[in-house]
Amino acid sequence: MIRVLLVLVMLAATAGAVVAYGDPNQLTRASNTVSDLLHRGLKPPRRAVQISRGQSGEFSLQAKINGVTAPMVIDTGATSVVLTYETAKAAGLPLELLDYDVDVETAGGHTKAARLTLDRLAIGKLVERSVPALVVPHGQMKTNLLGMSFLDRLESWEVRADRLMLHGYP
Repeated sequence: MIRVLLVLVMLAATAGAVVAYGDPNQLTRASNTVSDLLHRGLKPPRRAVQISRGQSGEFSLQAKINGVTAPMVIDTGATSVVLTYETAKAAGLPLELLDYDVDVETAGGHTKAARLTLDRLAIGKLVERSVPALVVPHGQMKTNLLGMSFLDRLESWEVRADRLMLHGYP
């Protein structure tokens, strides 16, 4: 709303200056300036993060879980965000209250996991709150997975060559 009012004030000031001076070239420049401002000012900025493919072929990144930095790997085959016990502990999650009653298949085989909700999960400018996640028992996984419980909240995501683009809603 403030942006719209600002653009309207600028439009009025520009129109007044053009009328006062009567220069056609000035009128064209003013019109282009106002048009650009209207076009940019009414569109909310798009939140996006670009991730390069690592040498192992994975898309790895640094996330912030409840404010704590944690390495993660994008895994579109994982239905949920999955955290190692160590990461969950570092993020201050209530591990002693969890029930490990969810069957999961990991690269290392079958194990049980516990459901929890992350207050805040941030990947660069992309921040989601109340993200469903799983945590596995100590020693069951080496890597945190950024699965579909986060990716489904995005406007879109795409892989082009060796780049993964995550697009959040404006």
